[in-house]
Amino acid sequence: MTRILAILALLAGFAPAAQALETSAGTLRVEQVASGFDTPWAIGFLPDQGFLVTEKRGRLWLVQEGEARQVTGLPDIHVEGQGGLLDVLVPRDFASTREIFLTHAIRQPQGSGTALSRGTLSSDGTRLENVETLFQMAPGTSGGRHYGSRLAEGPEGHLFMTIGERGDRPAAQDLSRHNGSVIRLNRDGTVPDDNPFVGETGAQPEVWSYGHRNPQGMAMDETGTIWVSEHGARGGDEVNRIDRGANYGWPVISYGRHYSGARIGEGTEKSGMAQPVHYWDPSIAPSGMAFYDGTVADWQGDAFVGSLKFDYISRLSGDPLQEVEQIKSPETARVRDVRIGPDGALWFVSEDRGAVFRIVE
Repeated sequence: MTRILAILALLAGFAPAAQALETSAGTLRVEQVASGFDTPWAIGFLPDQGFLVTEKRGRLWLVQEGEARQVTGLPDIHVEGQGGLLDVLVPRDFASTREIFLTHAIRQPQGSGTALSRGTLSSDGTRLENVETLFQMAPGTSGGRHYGSRLAEGPEGHLFMTIGERGDRPAAQDLSRHNGSVIRLNRDGTVPDDNPFVGETGAQPEVWSYGHRNPQGMAMDETGTIWVSEHGARGGDEVNRIDRGANYGWPVISYGRHYSGARIGEGTEKSGMAQPVHYWDPSIAPSGMAFYDGTVADWQGDAFVGSLKFDYISRLSGDPLQEVEQIKSPETARVRDVRIGPDGALWFVSEDRGAVFRIVE
C-alpha cells in the first residue's frame, strides 16, 4: 500500500520540480510524471489523457486523473529472468473497442516463450475482460533470456511483434521456429495471407523477418515502415529497417563478438543477409524506440532509442539513420521504453528509478 500511495502523491502535485536538460535543441525540461513502480517495462497512452504502465513482475497500472490503479484480470504470466509482463499496445481504435494488447512470457511444455494476449479494459479501468491469448511462440525454450517482446501496429492495422532467439543462437536461422523473428498477425491472431512464408513447407507462417538476436525496441515511422533496435553480444547492437522476408543474419554475421572475445559466425557480411542501418560498438543495450512527431521542431522525424547500459536516450537522424546525440540526465537511468505522448512530449520509462518521465520545452 505504501508504494501505491507514493504514486498517488506524486500525481497529486507533489512530484519533484522539473530539471533543466541541455540538448542540441536548447534547454528543455525533464518532468517526473509518476514513480513508485517495480521494474516498469512499457507505457501506452489512452485517448482520454490516461496511460498504462506494465511492470515486469506481472502488474498493470492505469494512471488517470491523478490516480494510479492496478488493473486486474491479466492473462497467465510467467516471471523468469528477463521474462514477465512486457509490452503494452493501445491500438488506434481503442476509443471504440477498448481493446489492449499485452506481450508476456508464458509457461510452455519445453520451458517458456513469448506470447501475445488481448483484453478489453473495463469502463472504470479496473480490470481486463474477455482476455484471450492470441499467439505464443513455438516450440518454446528453456531459460529466462531474450524474449524480445515489443509490439507495433502497422499502417493497415496488422500487429508486428518481436521475439528474441531465447539464447538459442542457431534457432534464429530456423524458419520452423519463431525464435529470433519479427512476426506479423491480424488483429485476431490469425496469419495474414500475404506473409512471406505462408505455404512454405516447415516454416512458421507468422514470421515476417528473421535472423534477429533480441529486438527490444520497435517503432513505425511516418511512412509506415517498421524499425527495430536489437541487442548484439559484446558490441554490434543494431537498428534495422524491417523488410518483408528479410534475414538479418544472427548468428551468422554480426558486428559484435561473443562475450568470451571469440568471433561470431562468418564475419560482418554475407550474401542474402541484410545489413543494419546503424550499429553501436560498444553495446548500449538498446530498448524502447520511437519516431518523433512532437513539439520540438529540430527533432521531427528523428528516432529515439533508450539505452539500458549507458543510461541515456540516443537520438538518430539522417538517411541512413546515425546516432547524432546522447540525451543524458540523472533521470535517464536504464531507459526501458521511449514513446511520443499525445502532448507532443518525449516520454520515457526509467527502470532503475521506477518512474515515468517526459521531456518538454
